[in-house]
Amino acid sequence: MQGFRYRPELLEGVAEELTKEIKKCEDWFLLDPSKLKEISDHFARELEKGLTVEGGSIPMNVTWIMKYPTGQEKGRILTIDLGGTNLRVCDVCLSAGKREFEQRQRKYKISEEVKTSTKDVLWGFIADRIESFLKENHTGVSASNPLPLAFTFSFPVEQKSIRSGILQRWTKNFNVSGVVGHDVVPQLEEALEKKNVPVRLIALINDTAGTLVASHYRDPQVQIGSIFSTGCNAAYMEECRLIPKLRDLGLPEDATVIINTEYGAFDNECKVLPLTPFDRQIDEESAHPGTQIYEKMVSGLYIGEMLRLVMLKMYEQGILFKGQDVSRLRTMNSLETSFLSTIELDISESLTDMKEQFKETLDLELSMDELKACRYLIGLIAARAAHLYACGIAAICKKKGIRQSHVGVDGSVFSKYSMLKGRANQALRDIFDWEPNRLDKIALNTAEDGSGVGAALVASLSLDPSELEDCDPEDM
Repeated sequence: MQGFRYRPELLEGVAEELTKEIKKCEDWFLLDPSKLKEISDHFARELEKGLTVEGGSIPMNVTWIMKYPTGQEKGRILTIDLGGTNLRVCDVCLSAGKREFEQRQRKYKISEEVKTSTKDVLWGFIADRIESFLKENHTGVSASNPLPLAFTFSFPVEQKSIRSGILQRWTKNFNVSGVVGHDVVPQLEEALEKKNVPVRLIALINDTAGTLVASHYRDPQVQIGSIFSTGCNAAYMEECRLIPKLRDLGLPEDATVIINTEYGAFDNECKVLPLTPFDRQIDEESAHPGTQIYEKMVSGLYIGEMLRLVMLKMYEQGILFKGQDVSRLRTMNSLETSFLSTIELDISESLTDMKEQFKETLDLELSMDELKACRYLIGLIAARAAHLYACGIAAICKKKGIRQSHVGVDGSVFSKYSMLKGRANQALRDIFDWEPNRLDKIALNTAEDGSGVGAALVASLSLDPSELEDCDPEDM
C-alpha cells in the first residue's frame, strides 16, 4: 500500500479545524484497492458491451486502421490536430527502414469564440491556418501537386471508412453548431477548396489511435495507446471476429482493427464511480451535462476546477483564506492542472514556491497551516485522478487478457505532472495484486507524437508508395 495513501504526518501542526475538514476530503478522494478492482471490472464489461450491436455508454468506435506500420513507411505528409486547446499543424517526414521521423510544427490557439461558433467559422479557421503554415514552411506544393493531409480529430466519431467520420457529440467544452451528426471530412474539404489550399485529405484519425500507432512504431511491445491530457481516452487493436457489430461485413477471419474506445464516457449512468458533490457540480456546469462522467473525474480540463471548488467551499465555511478577497477563486476554470503540478513539486520546508504560486495566481496570502493543508488536498485530488485513470488501462488489459505490455501515453498532463505516473502505477499494482518487488508488468511510457507522427503513419498506410513525395529527415 506504500504510496497509495497520502502520509498523515504532512498535516502535523495544522489547526484541528482545518485538519478535520481535510480528513473529510480523504473520505471523498481516497480509493482503496477493492474499489479500484470493482471499477475496473465493471469498466471491462462496459468495453465489451460497446462492441455489440446494441452498444453501451462507451462508443468503442471502429477506426478502420487494420494494421500497424512496418517501419518501411516513407514520405512527406501534412498533419493537423484539432485538440482541446490548440490546432497543431505538422509537416512530417518519414524515413523508411529506420523507424525515424522529423517534423516541423506550429500551434495555433483556439479561441473560446471558435469553440462555440458555427461550422463555417471552425473549418474556415482551420483552412486559414493550414494555408499560413504552407506559405511559411513548404515549397513545391501546388494544386497540381497537393500534399497528402491526415486529420487528427480528437472527438467521438462514427467511421465507415478511414476517410469519413460522423461527429457523435462534442466534448472538451466545444459546442460548434452544424457539425454533430455530419461527416467532418467533406465539411473541412469544402473550406479548403474555397481557399484553394493545395492539400488532399487522406485519413481521419483520433489522437488516441494515432498515439497507439506511433508508439507501436517505435516500440512493438506497446499494445495500448492512451491520452491523459485535456481529455482522457485509450485505443487498442481488436480482432474483428470478436466485434459483434462488424459480424455482417464479411471481413477476413484473421482481420484486426484499432478500436478508439472513447471511454471518457464510462459510467455516465453513475453506477460505480465515486462521485462527490464537487463532481456533480462540475458536470452540471459543463457544456454537456450528463456525459463524459469518467473524463470529468480524470482529465486535465477538470482537475484544477475540482481543487477550486473544494477550496472555495472551505472558504465559505470560514476555514481557509479568512478575511481575504477570493474573487479570483470564484472564477470558473481559473486553475489549470499546471498549478497543482507546480505546487506538488515544492518539497521545501518553507513551501516558498507554493506560497508565491498562490499569490501570483489567486492573489491569496497563505499561512503555513493553509499551505500544508492545501498541498495535502492537491495530493488527494491528483491521486484520485491518477488512480481512476489506471482503472481504464486495467479494464482494457482485463478485457484482452493482457498480462504484460507497454502503454504509450500522450498528453501534457501525463508528461508534465511528474507525480501522476507513480500514482497510476501504484493503482495498477493494487488492481492486479503484483508482487511488491517486481517491475511493473503494465508499463506506462511517455508516447511519441501520436497526433502528428501517428497520423502521418496512418496516412502512409492508406497510400501507394508512389503517391508519396520522398524526403530527407535531415532537411527538416
